[in-house]
Amino acid sequence: MIIAVLDACVLYPPSLRNLLMRLAASRLYSPRWTHEIQDEWVRSVLKDNSAISQGQLDRTCLLMALVNPKAIVSGYEVYIPALTLPDPDDRHVLATAIHALASHIVTYNLSDFPESILGYHNVEAIHPDIFLSALFDEKPEEFLHAVYRHRADLKNPPKSIQEYIDTLKANRLVQLATRIDAHRHVI
Repeated sequence: MIIAVLDACVLYPPSLRNLLMRLAASRLYSPRWTHEIQDEWVRSVLKDNSAISQGQLDRTCLLMALVNPKAIVSGYEVYIPALTLPDPDDRHVLATAIHALASHIVTYNLSDFPESILGYHNVEAIHPDIFLSALFDEKPEEFLHAVYRHRADLKNPPKSIQEYIDTLKANRLVQLATRIDAHRHVI
């Protein structure tokens, strides 16, 4: 099974975070993150959206951890001093991938994780659209079932199929939206 570290930037948007968790619950991949990654996206959400409380996000974090008991990685800190990245503040993400034996770091910030450095550690930084599209291509029926369940769980507000696809596009998941759109009759 693919092990992927989820960077804070892909956990920040609720629709993407929820889809990533639904796919993990469906065992299409195995996510990893740290308390540091979690704290980063939570701080950003609280800063940007005063309608959301710390308590709501604490509950979200608890539910995320229930998706996979191995999701929260610890002990990665030992790798940080030996790592060099364009932004030193991102070393903890690569350290997490190394410690968790992850093959991927799912991130929008690809330039922060140069292939020349990550390749040495057998890790690939990958855009969420490419990552999710590859998961779709690997197991389309299971993926579509997970998407169906994800969309069915959206109650506040519910989303039509077109609204769901538009949300994917708004999250820069254009390739995935195209794949889903071709199968709209089953979601």
